[in-house]
Amino acid sequence: MQHRSSVADLAAVLRAELERYSPGEKLPSSRTLVDRHRVSPVTVSGALAALVREGLVETRPGAGAYRARPRAAAHTGGDTSWQELALSADTPSDPAPRAVDAGGVLATLPEPPPGVIELNGGYLPAALRPERALAAALARAGRRPGAWGRPPLEGVTELREWFAAEIGGGTGAVSAAEVLITAGGQSALTTALRGLAGPGAAVLVESPTYPGMLAAARAAGLRPVPVPVDRDGVRPDLLARAFRASGARVFVCQPLFQNPTGAVLAADRRGPVLAAARAAGAFVVEDDFARRLAHADAGPLSGTLRADDPDGVVVHISSLTKATSPSLRVGALTARGPALERLRAIQIVDSFFVPRPLQEAALELVGAPAWPRHLRTVAGELTVRRDALLTALARELPDVPVPYAPRGGYQLWLRLPDGTDEAALVAAALRAGVAVAPGRPYFAAEATAPYVRLSYAPAAGAAEIAEGVRRLRAARTGAPVVGGGAAGDGGATG
Repeated sequence: MQHRSSVADLAAVLRAELERYSPGEKLPSSRTLVDRHRVSPVTVSGALAALVREGLVETRPGAGAYRARPRAAAHTGGDTSWQELALSADTPSDPAPRAVDAGGVLATLPEPPPGVIELNGGYLPAALRPERALAAALARAGRRPGAWGRPPLEGVTELREWFAAEIGGGTGAVSAAEVLITAGGQSALTTALRGLAGPGAAVLVESPTYPGMLAAARAAGLRPVPVPVDRDGVRPDLLARAFRASGARVFVCQPLFQNPTGAVLAADRRGPVLAAARAAGAFVVEDDFARRLAHADAGPLSGTLRADDPDGVVVHISSLTKATSPSLRVGALTARGPALERLRAIQIVDSFFVPRPLQEAALELVGAPAWPRHLRTVAGELTVRRDALLTALARELPDVPVPYAPRGGYQLWLRLPDGTDEAALVAAALRAGVAVAPGRPYFAAEATAPYVRLSYAPAAGAAEIAEGVRRLRAARTGAPVVGGGAAGDGGATG
């Protein structure tokens, strides 16, 4: 096997050797396979991943690889072809198509195959999650009096008070009565979009922007209208023009460490953004997803737009999920006036309430001494990971410049050279053992150029980030290029 070191060759050998093992029997360890076949650990990981995809092998985290048990024959069922018509036959009164496209979300949400380095996700790795503190908080929460009873429909009062203080910056600008506890940020975003804009209406969005928001808007029958973003956030002049041209009554933005660009809305743009919304009689949905993901060198953070808005223009979304665990789906939706009552009604109809034990666990977590320590740890580690990614990019991909280094969030937004086949590069990268996010799903309309988003949060550490970029360079060498042209200037997105 000395001269057959490719993933395909090793996978063929292991496929033949599987006959020696009974279904469910453990295979030799990766180290044993490296020694036995004289290949690299990367080759072993790739070969096992190929067999997993074929359904011949299954892996168990921390335990190893096993021969897969035979799968039960798929139940053929009846004829579901009638559903194609039922789901797509819109009536003349339907304002927008009812199809739901989750492709942009699925590009980053699932875990990658074994052996693939994750540079496309949006959650912290296990080593950075406060799992001990979460376990302790959940245990304490379960013993609280009434923890298993029905919570207030708006959420546990103490948790609403905590979010109100966080959103208002301790100024008292936000009260607990204006806060609804939600099942994470995505749920809050969906509720806000459905409640503030009617089917068929235009909704203004940053360009580029978070694909999950675009998917939620379209699923609600809304028409996303892009407004360009540069390194200082959304451009107020273009925002005002978009309000006039579209008649939109909602603008969704991420003023702090925007996804994907990492931009922070400049201080001199905050007032004009709110003024443009007020002039249009519109709402600003402030998705404040990254406030707890500031880096160690971020300096003082700007306050929320909601804290500067006494008139109910801003509907604010906050969540604990990004800074803790993908399974701690606890967030807050904050509004004022009739909008609050509508959003409250939609949430109750959709889900009744967030389970009380989860709310109590969140309250225990944010009130524990471990919470500020955890946030400091995350801030320091994200800084190290960001710098590791910047260093690796400068070394491996010097012709793909980074516009600026964000001081919060978890991603870099890279403009690729003109003519790059973005989809082919992402596919080639996955084959090379690294998952990156294509740029196209981040645009509501036509993409302005080829992009990729690289996330430095989910990787195991700086060394894995460097290896992921090396694999991306190798994939790029073999990826097809369409057209031609010079490399982009890597300047402001938009």
